[in-house]
Amino acid sequence: MVVIDVLRSFTVSAYALAGGARECLLVATTAEARALHKKIRGSLICAEEDALPVPGIPISNSPTQIKAADLKDRVLIQRSSAGTTVMSAVRSADQLYAASLVVARATARACLAGQPPAVTLIASADHPEDHACASYIEGLLRGEEPDPVALLQPLRESARFARALSGTWPGFPPTDLDLALVPDRFDFAMPAQRHDNYLRLTASVAGDRNG
Repeated sequence: MVVIDVLRSFTVSAYALAGGARECLLVATTAEARALHKKIRGSLICAEEDALPVPGIPISNSPTQIKAADLKDRVLIQRSSAGTTVMSAVRSADQLYAASLVVARATARACLAGQPPAVTLIASADHPEDHACASYIEGLLRGEEPDPVALLQPLRESARFARALSGTWPGFPPTDLDLALVPDRFDFAMPAQRHDNYLRLTASVAGDRNG
């Protein structure tokens, strides 16, 4: 099973892991994020509620902010309204991956390496970029080469895209769009392992399920 959040949760996860984070821990609520942060020395919280920054948490759900943060060998704790809450609701899956466009091809490769009888793709929200990413990954799984520019056109024509591009959306710098909408930027997938009250994401290359 693959859960997709392009703007912006699992793009954030990918940039965090590429930037040296040991792991990303996904939780469903801000309260859970704060509680986990207290238990893990040196951890950072990245959180939003209703697509807006959370008071007292300096890093929002922004890959731009994550790129600027010092994540070397640190743990990133993530809470978002779509991606992390949907992932947290998944209770049974032989393999579970978080995905976004920047890790799409690596995710497809990891799924194929596991040789499952079927792959379920879940858009964490009814947004055009998540549907585009799902279609892109589906095409790759079928051995095709979908055109991401064409798939993303409904997003670029949306009022939501215009708002994000305007720079007036709190916690959503326009540079997040540039960082999130380039497919296959990274060569790792992000398998998830369930723990008592969170999901653990790591970077995995070529279908390595151990993360």
